[in-house]
Amino acid sequence: MRYFLLIFGLAVVLVAAIAGKRGDMTRRTPIEVFPDMDRQLKLRPIEPNGFFENGRSSQPHIAGTIARSTAIRTAAGAVMPYEDSPVNTGYRAGTTNFVELNPMVISAESMKRGQQRYTINCSPCHGQLGDGNGITKKYGMAVVANLHDKRIVQMPDGELFHVISQGRNLMQGYAAQVDVEDRWAIVSYLRALQLARLGSVDDVPEAQRAALTK
Repeated sequence: MRYFLLIFGLAVVLVAAIAGKRGDMTRRTPIEVFPDMDRQLKLRPIEPNGFFENGRSSQPHIAGTIARSTAIRTAAGAVMPYEDSPVNTGYRAGTTNFVELNPMVISAESMKRGQQRYTINCSPCHGQLGDGNGITKKYGMAVVANLHDKRIVQMPDGELFHVISQGRNLMQGYAAQVDVEDRWAIVSYLRALQLARLGSVDDVPEAQRAALTK
């Protein structure tokens, strides 16, 4: 055992002497245990390549290729899914503050889409009316937010989007299941549910008030 410890200690000293320690500065070529991670077999975009008939490494997209991402149409213009934009994050650009209003174009179609996505993803817990009385409550999941609570009604639209995306407390995030446009559509539909519950007759256009008494 004594000789083993001696040999082990010498090996450690030898490795440290050759390789150095973290933070050391040296002009020597670093030791590469897996060199293929640093120098991978690849072709650069403009590098000649004899494999293809046109001799180019970068080839044009095949006709009918489906793009991995498309621009998101907003009220202010188009935004790509990878951009650090309020549309993708719910935050004001460069800050930790949520945007107050939904940046998407709100239409009858988007509201209908929001209702559909809400029914599929949100109503099992929050209920069709947003009052927290979904089907899961019957199976013992009692801690479900009432979306008509004052604190939720007063949340900025960006915070609602963030919660839908990343989750909060016992609620999981739905960014993987629901795309950006549909999450904003759910926010729009939720606002309609809240207005239907908390609004007054004064919020209804005068031309449509008569229909409320029928």
